[in-house]
Amino acid sequence: MTETLPKNAAGLAGTLAGDPRFKEILDRLVAMSERDYYDPYRLFQWPETVVEDAYWMSPELMTVHGTAVGARLDEAQLRALSKWESVNFYSLNVHGIRELLTEIVARIHQPGYALTSEYFHHIIGEENEHMWFFATFCLKYAGKVYPDRAMAFAGPGIAEADTFLVFSRLLIFEELVDVFNQKMGNDQRLDPTIRKINAVHHQDESRHIAFGRQIVSLLHAELRRTLTVPQLAEIEAYLKRYLRASAESLCNPAAFRDAGIEEPYAARRETLADPAFEEFVARVLKRSTGFLAAEQIISDERIPAL
Repeated sequence: MTETLPKNAAGLAGTLAGDPRFKEILDRLVAMSERDYYDPYRLFQWPETVVEDAYWMSPELMTVHGTAVGARLDEAQLRALSKWESVNFYSLNVHGIRELLTEIVARIHQPGYALTSEYFHHIIGEENEHMWFFATFCLKYAGKVYPDRAMAFAGPGIAEADTFLVFSRLLIFEELVDVFNQKMGNDQRLDPTIRKINAVHHQDESRHIAFGRQIVSLLHAELRRTLTVPQLAEIEAYLKRYLRASAESLCNPAAFRDAGIEEPYAARRETLADPAFEEFVARVLKRSTGFLAAEQIISDERIPAL
């Protein structure tokens, strides 16, 4: 459900409009979106099949990489799991994009968003197309999109932070996805169709991330001027829970099940408890935690278990 827009939207307008560099960045992003526009319905030529007996995800990005669970799997099982972890990843994109679109549509041309509304139009168009090609891949080559099982966290209950938290969640989602896109878009071990959807998505996400970082930084700077230290600590704790849940969502027991791994829920629990998974979490979230720490949004880059 879309949250009610904050009553202090006029204050948001002042926060965004008060930084001339933000407008320059928006103008540049709009120009880049127009310059780089492509028609995905013509760009993608879907082959009948994707090579089955091969990796569908870079092995280093699989959640079992380096874990005891992964060590027990033979090459055929690892490749099978890579297929279903890949499908899970694209399914997460479908659900994450749907949330992003819901939040952006709720704000476009609303008070406080006059400066950003033109770029919002580009984001809406691009993200709708991304959702289409990720869903098409899943349905054509796996026969399904995994259902959304995202864990809902109660927010800190600080009304002034609502808009900041929305854009923070969207940024974290986009940066996590882009870590995978960059790697898989260039991984010659993967089928050309898999490489292409990741490379194309990265092209657009680099712009969305640049926008997200700017707006998150500006909004948090305003919060530091208006909120108390305990309130800022509550916001940090919430974001760390969200970061951890985002990483753990990549480890789906349904993917273990579809790969033919026995006791899939036990396999997931063992994977999440493995020290190698902690390294995975730190690695795939490094861009987000590094940015958030540099902007004084979080005090350190540690992401504790839930």
